[in-house]
Amino acid sequence: MTKRLSPVEFLLVASLSLLALAFSTRHSLARELVQFQDRYYPGTIVIRTSQRSLYFVTAPGEAIRYQIAVGKAGRQWRGVKYVEELAVEPAWSPPAEVKRAQPYLPDVIPSGSPRNPMGARVIGLGPGGEYAIHGTNMPNSVGTAASFGCFRMHNPDVIDLYARVRMGTPVVVLP
Repeated sequence: MTKRLSPVEFLLVASLSLLALAFSTRHSLARELVQFQDRYYPGTIVIRTSQRSLYFVTAPGEAIRYQIAVGKAGRQWRGVKYVEELAVEPAWSPPAEVKRAQPYLPDVIPSGSPRNPMGARVIGLGPGGEYAIHGTNMPNSVGTAASFGCFRMHNPDVIDLYARVRMGTPVVVLP
């Protein structure tokens, strides 16, 4: 025989279930203001691939931390690049390396297509233009090593970051 819950018990169980659901999603903790002791100028983006975190330095000792996806093993890199492209929901043409690994991909995936892996925004990095910080159509990949070297973010997070950066913003990629 099943025990019926009282209205108070039912509300308590329902509230705890909703709370557990909120904390179980990766995106619920994807962006937060944190103390940041590295000495970079405000406006700098610092990526720590081992932490799968991107930091946008807002003030001395403070940054916004975003959860990201990083390159797969053998596709991670380090160094300094600069923002040289800012695009809203761009079409995507797979780079030659991606096309070789996935020859079934079309030459162009149009803007707004659910198959477009660039998501809501692209922050292109240069020189060279082969890497970017961008949204994703695969939000479960955020927090993992999943890309060919780009940095994926949840779409609401890349929209937030996009509004903060300017052309020429330095991007420091660390292990």
